Amino acid sequence: MHINSLILNIVILILFNNNLLAQEESFSINELIGKTAPKNSNNTYKLRGEVYECFSKMKKAALEDSIKLKVVSAYRSYDHQQRIWNRKFKRFKSYGMSDSLAVNKILEYSTIPGTSRHHWGTDLDIVMETNQKVSKLLITSNFDNNGPFYKLKKWMDANAEKFGFKLIYTNDPNRKGFKYEPWHYTFHATANKMLDSYIEQKCITKIDLHKNLGSPTISKKKLNEYLNKNIITR
Repeated sequence: MHINSLILNIVILILFNNNLLAQEESFSINELIGKTAPKNSNNTYKLRGEVYECFSKMKKAALEDSIKLKVVSAYRSYDHQQRIWNRKFKRFKSYGMSDSLAVNKILEYSTIPGTSRHHWGTDLDIVMETNQKVSKLLITSNFDNNGPFYKLKKWMDANAEKFGFKLIYTNDPNRKGFKYEPWHYTFHATANKMLDSYIEQKCITKIDLHKNLGSPTISKKKLNEYLNKNIITR
């Protein structure tokens, strides 16, 4: 083969592979805001394919150390997140809170529909199967020393990042955003790419707030502050 033809074929192959890579790493707005399921998510938790594969390996490794991982929540659609939002709003209003206070209370732990990392198929809320009776799973005291999930926390602290997972809402006092969630892990390699795409495509401007109870209290300024404080987290 002529040297120039060989070089041309190599260039074409590189461009072809780069194009495939770009296609694999492109994310639609509907996917990023939870209106469509994540790609390659035909599995138990509707996680993205690479996330499910790594989680399965981590689950197996934990079991070898006598820790049985239990997923409380993984992928959530836009509609699912909206049901959570509206249910919490009604509950906080029943306590006598104003609309604004109820919204702020929700935002301590929960996201505005269309902004949740759980929409991406990269994030999981994880606890541990235990013989102890645990009435409320997702409370921080369960992960403290002598709590029912403390053994899990120690294992995850030592091993989660080996499988690509990271505790995203830490107890670092200098961290902004949602309150400490020792159960919430993100597959950070993929999630970071999706976050970049979310910001680049200005997805937060594409979501419809009107069906969220209390939405009139969320001004454009507050929404922008929420984006910078709560969503842009790595």
